[in-house]
Amino acid sequence: MATFVFIHGAGDVGWYWHLTEAELQARGHHTIAPDLPCDNDTASLDDYVGTVAGAAGGRPDLVIVGQSYGAFTATLAASQLPVRLLVLLAGMIPVPGESPGQWWANTGYEQAVEEQAKLDGGKTGHDDPFITFYNGVPRPLAEEALRRGGRGESALVWDTPFPLGAWPDVPTRFILCTDDRCFPAAFMRRQARQRLGLVADEVPGCHCVALSHPKELAALLVSYLR
Repeated sequence: MATFVFIHGAGDVGWYWHLTEAELQARGHHTIAPDLPCDNDTASLDDYVGTVAGAAGGRPDLVIVGQSYGAFTATLAASQLPVRLLVLLAGMIPVPGESPGQWWANTGYEQAVEEQAKLDGGKTGHDDPFITFYNGVPRPLAEEALRRGGRGESALVWDTPFPLGAWPDVPTRFILCTDDRCFPAAFMRRQARQRLGLVADEVPGCHCVALSHPKELAALLVSYLR
């Protein structure tokens, strides 16, 4: 059995993971999903990691799962905690010295979205969050997620260069979401290959896959423990 530590994306809350947590708990695993202090505009990346460390409570053999923007926190946390595995889920893979604010231009994100939008009739990158982030999530659940997830994001973290000089010495997996209209699948495949030298694993679902496909996500996470 493992302890999964879930790190949410920008402006979100730990509640985002509740369906996936239930799937893992039913299999006998422990789960932790703290709320990062992202609604504090002066909170630092170290504060984010400290929140994760405090929630983990000194447990060994952790599996850290970082969603989207949470990949910056997850990767730094993996360098400081007793981690069995690091998993980036539709994650913004950091490189040394790069801030979250710089990541978008450095990765060619805007061009990737434009290219995919031409193929899907403008759904990718759409202004409507129910189209871009919550496609495939039942509407009442998506509305609740949107209500909870409007906490804002620390400007300090946005501008903080990633402090690690090298990737943590921790086994790492990368998961992309095949129906993701925020981070297109082709773009994520390329990021995993170029920045981590990994072939991305793929799970069906939207950017908020922990809500749209919790069973499939949980099954993939458990498969990493074998």
